[in-house]
Amino acid sequence: MDFILSKALWLAVNPGNLLLLLLIAAVALLFTKRRFAWGRRLAALITALLLVLSTLPLGRWLFVPLETRFPAQELPGKVDGIVVLGGFVDTVTSQKTGQVELGGAIERLFALIDLSQRYPQARIVFSGGSGSVLYPEAREAPLVKKLLTGISLDTARIQFEDRSRNTHENAVYAKPMANPTKDENWLLVTSAAHMPRAMGCFRQQGWPVQAWPVDHITDGSYGLGLDFNLSGRLGLLGSAIHEWLGLLSYYVMGRSDALFPAP
Repeated sequence: MDFILSKALWLAVNPGNLLLLLLIAAVALLFTKRRFAWGRRLAALITALLLVLSTLPLGRWLFVPLETRFPAQELPGKVDGIVVLGGFVDTVTSQKTGQVELGGAIERLFALIDLSQRYPQARIVFSGGSGSVLYPEAREAPLVKKLLTGISLDTARIQFEDRSRNTHENAVYAKPMANPTKDENWLLVTSAAHMPRAMGCFRQQGWPVQAWPVDHITDGSYGLGLDFNLSGRLGLLGSAIHEWLGLLSYYVMGRSDALFPAP
């Protein structure tokens, strides 16, 4: 139930959706005599917000602290296991086309291939089910296995976890498959901005992993980067807000060991 609720709430608080709802309200007010002035004020506010969002890199500013929270450290000489989180396959489209359709965060896949070659003795767990409410059967793990088999990577050493729908469930379902011991060194691979929330979830499950962040959106600097790109900036802002809200909600629900996990 909480999975469906989180999806519904995000539809309501997504910045683009909020602006659209405000615009609808402004237009409705403009068609009323008594509230016409309020409609003009609201329309002016929306215009100002769109101008700010089009020019200032607000999304980037929110991404930087997320991505720099767990900077990449030198890889250890000995790695017992590698756990890679999904999120780079468009599972619904893949189900419909019969092909493995890749989306963003593809660096997670590249990291899996690279680390598997660097540490040929390490156990590997790939964790990725379906994040879709309407298509729960469209799971990522089988598609990733198909893709890796197609490029002749030995999948016999990889365990594929296909039940998880979110980061919390990644940690919950991957741990019993990996069955890590206290003296083992495991790497956690996910996007840099997603790493704080992922680390909080794995620690909450009593699984101390070493962060190996990939898929950086920024170079770690703030800067202004002034240009005019509403769709790009709005999309980046939405992704950043989604991650910050995820950190807050996971901490409140007891899924993470800290509000903003740190190394």
